[in-house]
Amino acid sequence: MSTSILLAALFFAVSVFSQKVIDLSGNDWTLENLPLNITVPGSVPSQAHLDLYAAQVTGDPYYGLNDFNLRWIANNNWTYSALISGLQTTSNTQTWLLFNGLDTFTSIELCGQPVASTNNQFRQYYFDVSALLSNCTSPVLSINFGSAPMIADQIAAEPGQETWPYGIEIIYEFPNRQFIRKEQSDFGWDWGPAFAPAGIWQPAYVVQLASSPNASSDIYVRNSDFDISRVGQMNNIPPDQSAPWLLNASLDVLGTLPKGAALSYIIADSTTNETVSSGSLTNLSSSDTTITGTAVLDPSSYELWWPRGLGSQNLYNITVSIVDSSAKTLASVNRRTGFRTIVLNMQVISEEQIAQGIAPGNNWHFEINGHEFYAKGSNFIPPDAFWPRVTSTKIQQLFDSVTAANQNMLRVWASGAYTPDFIYDMADQEGILMWSEFEFGDALYPVDQEFIDNVIEEATYNVRRVNHHPSLALWAGGNELESLELSNVNDTAPDEYGIYLAQYEQLFLHTLLPIVYANSKSISYIPSSTTNGYLELNFSLPEPMIERYNNKTPGSVYGDTDYYNYDSSIAFNYSSYPVGRFANEFGYHSMPSLQTWQQALSPADLYFNSTTIELRNHHNPPGGLNISNFANSTEGMSQMTVAAERWYPVPNKTDSVANFSAWCHTTQIFQADFYKSEIQFYRRGSGFPNRQLGSLYWQLEDIWQAPSWAGIEYDGRWKVLHYTAKDIYQPVIISPFYNITTGDFEVYVTSDLWSPATGIANFQWYHWDGTPITNLSAPSTNFTVGALNTTRVLATTLDNSTLDYNNAVLYMNIAATGQLPNTDTTTTFTHDNFFHAFSLAEAELVDPGLQLTYDNVTKTFTVEATTGVAVWTWLDYPAGPVLNFEANGFLLLPGRKREVGFTVKSDNTGGEWVDGVTVESLWNNTLAY
Repeated sequence: MSTSILLAALFFAVSVFSQKVIDLSGNDWTLENLPLNITVPGSVPSQAHLDLYAAQVTGDPYYGLNDFNLRWIANNNWTYSALISGLQTTSNTQTWLLFNGLDTFTSIELCGQPVASTNNQFRQYYFDVSALLSNCTSPVLSINFGSAPMIADQIAAEPGQETWPYGIEIIYEFPNRQFIRKEQSDFGWDWGPAFAPAGIWQPAYVVQLASSPNASSDIYVRNSDFDISRVGQMNNIPPDQSAPWLLNASLDVLGTLPKGAALSYIIADSTTNETVSSGSLTNLSSSDTTITGTAVLDPSSYELWWPRGLGSQNLYNITVSIVDSSAKTLASVNRRTGFRTIVLNMQVISEEQIAQGIAPGNNWHFEINGHEFYAKGSNFIPPDAFWPRVTSTKIQQLFDSVTAANQNMLRVWASGAYTPDFIYDMADQEGILMWSEFEFGDALYPVDQEFIDNVIEEATYNVRRVNHHPSLALWAGGNELESLELSNVNDTAPDEYGIYLAQYEQLFLHTLLPIVYANSKSISYIPSSTTNGYLELNFSLPEPMIERYNNKTPGSVYGDTDYYNYDSSIAFNYSSYPVGRFANEFGYHSMPSLQTWQQALSPADLYFNSTTIELRNHHNPPGGLNISNFANSTEGMSQMTVAAERWYPVPNKTDSVANFSAWCHTTQIFQADFYKSEIQFYRRGSGFPNRQLGSLYWQLEDIWQAPSWAGIEYDGRWKVLHYTAKDIYQPVIISPFYNITTGDFEVYVTSDLWSPATGIANFQWYHWDGTPITNLSAPSTNFTVGALNTTRVLATTLDNSTLDYNNAVLYMNIAATGQLPNTDTTTTFTHDNFFHAFSLAEAELVDPGLQLTYDNVTKTFTVEATTGVAVWTWLDYPAGPVLNFEANGFLLLPGRKREVGFTVKSDNTGGEWVDGVTVESLWNNTLAY
């Protein structure tokens, strides 16, 4: 990782003056539970599960059924303690404890005396402990973590506690998660385990400041908010792109700001470190612990930041210093940032847009620096059940996979944890937009004042913490709140709908929205991930956003969509897909590969419906603490099985492990095929009346080794889905659409470029043995496709009476010339695709005679089909390394060779993995070995 990322990943780059900061990760910590007679070494940041595993008290939490076996850890209290050495003990020293993350319920003691209690995993806590240290000879810091599941149950059982209609809280494993401010997926989800961990999960410090009655005392910047917007910009409204930039810098400090304190700034190019501008901030306002100021910046001095594929990721370092009345610098904070505007445009469709053929209603698309663009990406979930294990190396590998797959946006899903800064730093550098969300989902929440006050502290800290990142694209209130939770209330308890709607609005419109708007002018806000947008946005009103909900006009199009349908019989019937302005999540689950299963299972469990596999499959979830969830999990296993049987030849191999591996792979093929069909449909919508401008599938990556909707397995191995997403997210694509009822068949070319592209589309029908079908005409077609648009290049009717379509496949390709956004260079874009009218389970596949060679000089593999068409051609590599091929899961015509390169991300074989690479196609499912 580069030096710039390492620097940016630090908590704060703060220049200190006669102050002392002790990083508590350097202390000798102990983890103990005296009733269980357990005392082991601890660490910071960490969680009890990890330290118990490191001490060999438990096995790997991810192995077998340990997510059930280790519930005793979550159901007990755990104490972390350490002797804090190196403290200053002078009378003019002020000492603070500073915690960036305590998970979740704690009682803190120092020197044997109580300090405070905490109840929010997502808050930054800071405590003045100067008085406790005045007579302390043994400064032992002790933090007792209460059992989150037990405390959640106790809160839920309190007299007069809030209740909701049946089914509104979606229970995965541990219940009552909505009452506590902890990572909601820690209590289980349909793609992950329920460990409910506890510990000091983020960095922690002792901060000591010199206090002087005759001079400025020390101060320490604990958080900051740098907001870069256009002058006059308002949230959720496209700004004037010709306006100057406005820097609003606000610093939160420990200690006391002196009277007359001021702010200065320096902005430098992050690559050259050359100063671009500097000066003093004006319009100062301050309290004892926060100081804020602004500066108007000349837009001609700064290069814009763009997402991946739309331009360069120009970054700048901003240093803001607090100075006293004698111009002495008291503290400085540095942030790497970029100059961009990003707006979620939900305004009413204009008459000009209607004249262009866009359906009436409201917009629902993102605009970067004043430009509409197509958002291509996926949904990011917690990459591990234990955040202290999430390293910069892991995230860099993951983001390398994101950019390799032509993605420019991730939706950072609610109900995990707020993303650490180092991840946003990487997104800034890689050009990945981060649709971010507050941590609420698949439930309704209390709105008593104590809960609201807790949320205000949580939200304010995190909005301010991440606001400087140019990759930050949006704040959403939570996951599936309007589309699922309010809808469920209306269905199950319509008489009470008004009560729960008012509570929903209190939290997501009256609490979270003002926090975003007060701390940022550069970011849009929506109360729910899936929403029909607003009826009115009026900043002169006390509550500026009035939601539309279901107040829709027939014939108009509103909002974004999510879509899950586990009836695989209609998977490829595109008339079943939702028509909206943006698709924020959609998907279907599949099995991970054999190599990934082997990380977590014993050899005896390596078959499709083994007990361990069924119980690690949390779709459908148990809905409680049931550890024999066969009734629900079998339904999810059946959905994968039926889909595979319905659409592909399924394996029946004599070798049980080979058969298991082939079944896992076939579920991945269906998943990829289904997502491809949906993404093609959504992208085509960019040129249809719904003007669809975004596709984010569910989900990017796995949290552990289990069946899920992910395209990347836990260790970084790509499923078929991620290769398919890379292919279908290319800038210019060709895609087929078949109406099986009418026989109508169309092919479209779709482009997300910002200027027209011209080219030629070629078509050829083949029998599966590779013989061209000469009597079926599909002539080549010249085309021009407009900016962010689609054009039809073939329209015909498939007549089943004249051709056996079970023995026919259409191969199509395009070559187009155009320009990538923000470039003057003409680029040639190529893409190929294939179509078969009916299920491949009935297709007359033949042995394609695949051959594989490796060139040690060019470091490429060559695949050739010699005797037939190879469909879903797949290169596989053995367990151990992590890498991805340049292409995989493709169709290969006989007599054509395809060179395939690769990118190695980690390798423990010394390069010997190349000898274990194999190639197969769907034909291999028909073979017995």
